[in-house]
Amino acid sequence: MIYLRNFTLLDDQQEYAIAAYQEQRRIFNNYYPLHLFSSKEFQNIKFDAITIFCGGNGSGKTTLINMIAEKLKATRKSNLNKGAFFDYYVEACQYESALEDPTEIKLLTSDDVFDYLLDIRSINSNVNRKKEKLGMEYMNYKYNEQNDAFDQYEKIRNTYDAKNKTMSKYIRERLGNNTIIEQSNGESALLFFEREIREDAIYLLDEPENSLSVQNQIKLKQFIEESVRFYNCQFIISTHSPFLLKLQDAVIYDLDATPVITKKWSALENVKLYYQFFKENEDCFKE
Repeated sequence: MIYLRNFTLLDDQQEYAIAAYQEQRRIFNNYYPLHLFSSKEFQNIKFDAITIFCGGNGSGKTTLINMIAEKLKATRKSNLNKGAFFDYYVEACQYESALEDPTEIKLLTSDDVFDYLLDIRSINSNVNRKKEKLGMEYMNYKYNEQNDAFDQYEKIRNTYDAKNKTMSKYIRERLGNNTIIEQSNGESALLFFEREIREDAIYLLDEPENSLSVQNQIKLKQFIEESVRFYNCQFIISTHSPFLLKLQDAVIYDLDATPVITKKWSALENVKLYYQFFKENEDCFKE
């Protein structure tokens, strides 16, 4: 499904008008994101079900994802650091959408994934501390005489359980659902995307390959393709992962080129470097 059809960035004259008007009120040392895309002769973006922005550091792929997200009023978890001209630039951008509205528009960044992994670590740490505390409690009730009055039901019950149950069972019953999450970072990161992505929606993914092994990047690729095919989702992605660049039927904009143009994944310099490296070391794979 294609909910967002086109997005129009500013040309030189529009950027000059914004800068000139704002400079009448105050002086700026940084004109970001002005001139970032106009210098690359990049103005009109046509979207497909999967659209990818590829480029090296400083190419503007994350900026572009953030500008589109702001213009579409996408929900986001992490804060956005804006330059002085960012909001003025976004306000002047134009876009064309389909008649059918998505159920949600969401931006997911690599920082969101890292925060999710940190939350899991915190949960695990809390569970471990609770297990340790319950273990000490079990030993205390099992081997120490309790002389409390019989109206203190909780202590009596704990004493009975400690003397008639194993420590493992005693702890499990009191932990309830607070179990250790045993997935690796990569598996947890992949689970993050599977939980966040739903049907009939637009998702903007900023370098989703971070924290993912090659194996999990391939799984994420398959998940995105299935979400497009079966769940009517549209994806706008910034990445330099060769595995995600191979997403089926993706339109890829090469932000390292001037003018910015669409390319096949195999024509990208980033992918060619991988190919060259493995080609030069081809003998290492021969038995």
